Amino acid sequence: MADAPPVARADVWRTLASGLGQTLVTAGVVLLLYAVYQLWVTDLFTARDQDRLADRLRTEWTAAPPAGDRAPAPPAPVGVGEPYVVLHVPRLGEDWSRVVLEGTTEDQLSQGPGHYVGTAAPGEPGNAAFAGHRVGRGSPFLELDAVRPGDPVVVETADGWFTYRVLGDPVSGDVTADPSGIPGVEVVAPSRTEVIAPTPGAPGAGPTGAYLTLTTCHPRYSAQQRLVVHAVLDGPGVTRAQAPDGPPALTEG
Repeated sequence: MADAPPVARADVWRTLASGLGQTLVTAGVVLLLYAVYQLWVTDLFTARDQDRLADRLRTEWTAAPPAGDRAPAPPAPVGVGEPYVVLHVPRLGEDWSRVVLEGTTEDQLSQGPGHYVGTAAPGEPGNAAFAGHRVGRGSPFLELDAVRPGDPVVVETADGWFTYRVLGDPVSGDVTADPSGIPGVEVVAPSRTEVIAPTPGAPGAGPTGAYLTLTTCHPRYSAQQRLVVHAVLDGPGVTRAQAPDGPPALTEG
């Protein structure tokens, strides 16, 4: 068979190049739309879920008997997927608060932060551990790397409020300089599950205090590592009767 004329061969390459270009453009548009969905559209869905969960929790708490002047009790257990407590981290914003669900599967984390099943309840000995998305699905822990030693993390329950303080040296800002030996902030591999042990970083050991741990992906837009914040309970907590508007720590930012 005779070779195709040079002009015909050029047309073939031109057609192939055009088709490849269109495919790449289409793929780029699809990726862009996916990024928009993950970064912004899911935030709208999560905000709607948070409003619904907050309304439900407030209704349930209003119906609960008041704690009076006694120390608030740790929150009662709830089923996986149920609203559990409200988390306040003033460093992340003056009005930053999120309803926390029980459980840390995507079903829960798509609606807000989740409480690791099997970890301590807030206010009791052990490690009350929570997870949340860094980017997308409301991005609750987007700025978690901004926390500093001594910063408050407040957990609101039906009875009242428990205030935790990020470990480390508040004077120097050194997150590793805590008498407990537990760092206030660390970056670890996803396999390092001992960060949510009863005593953070000590798998198999019993609780040596009342701790709180927050975990999220690190760095932003990646799940290669985990950013972890550890805090310790600062006092017995206050009831709603003692502090109707919450503890003073809520105004620290």
